[in-house]
Amino acid sequence: MSAVPGPDGLPRCPWALGSAEYLPYHDDEWGRPVRDDTGMFERLCLEAFQSGLSWLTILRKRERFRSAFAGFDIEIVAGYGPDDVTRLLADPRIVRNRAKIEAAIGNARAALTVAGGLAALVWSYAGGQDRAPVTMDDVPSSTPESKALARELRRRGFSFTGPVTVYATLQACGVVDDHLESCFRRGAYRS
Repeated sequence: MSAVPGPDGLPRCPWALGSAEYLPYHDDEWGRPVRDDTGMFERLCLEAFQSGLSWLTILRKRERFRSAFAGFDIEIVAGYGPDDVTRLLADPRIVRNRAKIEAAIGNARAALTVAGGLAALVWSYAGGQDRAPVTMDDVPSSTPESKALARELRRRGFSFTGPVTVYATLQACGVVDDHLESCFRRGAYRS
């Protein structure tokens, strides 16, 4: 499926019209470059929590995740211990999955050890996109770059960061621009 007109007549990626919450996410955030460590850590965590669930579930709980995880402040989350895991598992406002919660905490600890920062590491895997996707069928679920970054993250102690989760992070953070060729947001954030 190619881009479709939104309520204002502008062509958008079809998924953006799937719910009221998707439209502002698509128009104002998805694909916009994220260059700070906190923002990158948040996207990586949220994509990991999304694994096996609808992105809409995560998007609707996003502010609650931010509250529960101290605004995704890497140093604070890295300091979480067993009491915090218990607190998070009891919090109905977020996805209560022990493995994902523990991964977020472990990933914060791993992120603290990345020389130059997490965002710089992720951006070092930019590239490989030779043309704009025309239809949703042209958008991959992973790429050689996301596979390589997933391996690097695992080597550094990250978890819940497989190639598909990593690719979704690359898309969300503007490392790749997967807005469809005819989407009005295609290339909007490139210099």
